[in-house]
Amino acid sequence: MLKKCSPLLLSLLISFVCSFTLLANSAQQMWPGSEYDRSIPTFSDVLGYDVGEKITNYGDMLRYFEALERAAPTQIKLFEYGRTWEGRKLIYAAIGKSDVVDNLDDFADKMQKLSDPRITDKKAAKQLIAQLPSSVWLGYGVHGNEISSTDAAMMTAYHLLAAPNEATNRKILKNTIVFIDPLQNPDGRSRFTSRYYATVGMQHSADRLSAEHNEPWPSGRSNHYLFDMNRDWLAITQPETAGRIEVMNHYRPLVVIDLHEMGGDSSYYFSPAAQPFNPHMTQTQIDNMTAIGKNHGKHFDRLGFDYFTREVFDAFYPGYGDSWPTFYGASASTYEVSSARGELFKKKTGETLTYKNTVQRHFVASISTAEGVADNHHKLLNDYYNYQISAIAAGKSNKKERVYILPNNRNVAGGHRLATLMAQHGVEVKQADKAFKQCGKSYQTGAYFIDTAQPKGRFVTTTFTKQVDMAPAFVKEQERRRARKLADEIYDVTGWSLPLMFDVDVDACSKPVKITSHRVNSDDKLIGKVINPEASVAYLVSWGDMAAGRFLTAALQQNIIIKSADKAFTLAEQEYNAGTLIIEKRSNDEDLATKVMAIAQTSGAQVQGVNSSWVTQGPSFGSSNTVTMTAPNIAMAWDKPVSSLSAGNTRFVIERQFNYPVTAIRTNSLKSANLSNYQVLILPSGDYKDVLGVSGAENIKQWVKRGGVLITLGSATQFAAEHDIALLDVKRERAFKDQADKSTAAKEVNDLEAESMVDGQLFATKSALVTASENPKEKPDFVAGVLANIEVDQEHWLTAGVHKKLTAIAYGSDIYAPIKLASGKNLAWFSEAENVLASGYLWAENKKQLAYKPYLIHQPMEQGMVIAFTQEPTTRAYLDGLNIMLMNTIFRAAAHANPLR
Repeated sequence: MLKKCSPLLLSLLISFVCSFTLLANSAQQMWPGSEYDRSIPTFSDVLGYDVGEKITNYGDMLRYFEALERAAPTQIKLFEYGRTWEGRKLIYAAIGKSDVVDNLDDFADKMQKLSDPRITDKKAAKQLIAQLPSSVWLGYGVHGNEISSTDAAMMTAYHLLAAPNEATNRKILKNTIVFIDPLQNPDGRSRFTSRYYATVGMQHSADRLSAEHNEPWPSGRSNHYLFDMNRDWLAITQPETAGRIEVMNHYRPLVVIDLHEMGGDSSYYFSPAAQPFNPHMTQTQIDNMTAIGKNHGKHFDRLGFDYFTREVFDAFYPGYGDSWPTFYGASASTYEVSSARGELFKKKTGETLTYKNTVQRHFVASISTAEGVADNHHKLLNDYYNYQISAIAAGKSNKKERVYILPNNRNVAGGHRLATLMAQHGVEVKQADKAFKQCGKSYQTGAYFIDTAQPKGRFVTTTFTKQVDMAPAFVKEQERRRARKLADEIYDVTGWSLPLMFDVDVDACSKPVKITSHRVNSDDKLIGKVINPEASVAYLVSWGDMAAGRFLTAALQQNIIIKSADKAFTLAEQEYNAGTLIIEKRSNDEDLATKVMAIAQTSGAQVQGVNSSWVTQGPSFGSSNTVTMTAPNIAMAWDKPVSSLSAGNTRFVIERQFNYPVTAIRTNSLKSANLSNYQVLILPSGDYKDVLGVSGAENIKQWVKRGGVLITLGSATQFAAEHDIALLDVKRERAFKDQADKSTAAKEVNDLEAESMVDGQLFATKSALVTASENPKEKPDFVAGVLANIEVDQEHWLTAGVHKKLTAIAYGSDIYAPIKLASGKNLAWFSEAENVLASGYLWAENKKQLAYKPYLIHQPMEQGMVIAFTQEPTTRAYLDGLNIMLMNTIFRAAAHANPLR
């Protein structure tokens, strides 16, 4: 045949064969045996390098997916689901048969019908299942420095489009839609890739000591506001998370995978997950992921890849990207690959791990997942529908907490935030159109209620109930390990009740509420109003929720002169709580009424206009117990050694929840900086001693004495309390030991200090050996994170308007002795031992020692003050119930300081 070909045709044919061979040599290594359609652009065609040869940046990822869509517009469609804080597009791709990809809205509509057995009976469900494809959502790169997954996402899309006749792909494309979210954290990845390639020299280094493998602060793991977005699925504070949840609620993919990286010396992890599982997950969901995991094992064995399962990465906390989907009925899992954290990484074994190797393993797991979904097409759809049935049945059978009712008569802004948040999750939330009685209690018009007898009922239960227990066998094992002085295996927080964290009152009832109501939507606005807008004397805003907080920050930034009462007062037979804002007409511009009405509308605040300043009880408007608020300039320590999570969470809360700007200052600059332009300085968690040292502390101390307000959060309080730093007159406690243990420990310490030998000892039991092995000066045992009850002093100006009982996070091993009255005051403290635990699992010894220990400490220092939180009040920005306390430490403290103004 070749003899009959023209020279030109022969040349073109040889060129085509050569190009196909080159393509096969690179791409076939990823999935051996594949043959690819040359009309689908490769990495090299678009980007100039082959898969795994380079870490693809955000812009090139986007360019490649757009090229795939141009080449195969009937098989792949791209959609934008949001923008990051830095303005980057968030996209997902849908890949499948052309008739399905062209009718995704029809697919979504049918999935919505399958999601609700109350409108779709079993017969109708069977018909839908016969029509519907299965679906899988593959999410990549939620941690921006876990780099291989995005290139794996690109390879997965290419492989499905360019090799439709490959045996595995043929199965997948026959009955499955593959959704690909190729980069969940564009801001973090962009931070990583730009800095990584800026450090590369003549050749890439595999040495873990090299600059390439040691990121500067902050790492690319987090997004713009330095959030770990894999923990943001409960509070939905970040736009990236909000966009994903909206899309998932729309399509309801049956299987959801979140692909990550772990330490470079590991291998590969996939399902089944480690213990403990959240008890509100179903065994069917767990079994489905186990089946898919077995499919991975088959492919990994074929390709010679090491892997492990079950040993780490549990499924207990419902706020992960791989656990949240299970509460709408999906089966879900995390995958983790050992990370090269660059193009090359030398493992402890001496093996050099290449970036391409990590990309390939994530790619293989992605295709294997889609295959597992395709192989179980009808089973997964049936399981999904049956999940909805069982969720409703579980709600109906709950004899104690079938319905949660939010009375909505205290912390109205918090109740609104929680109700709309649950609606954003896809939960059916109702608001009563008139007053009603339920389970022996009366509720006003506007009360919210959520019936767990709904498809999302299990999500409601796991996020609203006060206590979700870990499996007894798991707890027993952790106690055994602790007794042996081994690290426990609790991976994350064990308490997360949203009503507790938001300081929202909730009642539980066993009976459904039958009252005229309307459904709450996620975008419902909290309606603010001004009663008596034509008031002749002043406007009053009762202090105590975030509507009032937003009113304050907006008013200050508009240069409105505003006062705040340190104590409660009564005016015109109406009581106003401590902290109430007072905006006097005489002190402000003539257009004050217009400004107040506008701020009330945007903030949701309730404003009362008054025609008299005659106070019958409590401080008058002109009292020394009524302070004029200032608009403080807020500085925050930024850069090492600050915890990036603490810094980011805190900055976000102030800037995006309080709506007030923060200036970030490099920590090293604080050693000698002139801080006179700032009234408030916040030190987020971090070990500051090496960076600031005594001289840095002295610079800050002198600023405080001149009228500054220093706020320390979490482990920053350790620094302030160090004896040679002396910013705060408190001390951390060692683990409590009874008197016999103390005397023995003291003798051991004295013996060791006196000589290199000790007296002989006789051990009759193994426990005696363990006791003798203990560090006599050890800290309290580490706590992974529980919700703890705290009590608040109601007579101090710093806690004005703060509820008398709140819930905080207790994490780590720091417990502080109370500050002495000669130095300051303990203004919030942990509750008594019997009631200190609000939710989660807390070691018995910690429970006893934590009781009545300080949470919030105030120490005056000449014209200024130091305010210390012994735990972090801004963790994950989901402790909304602590926001007024934090606002007080910023704004009321700045008003009470006495700098030269």
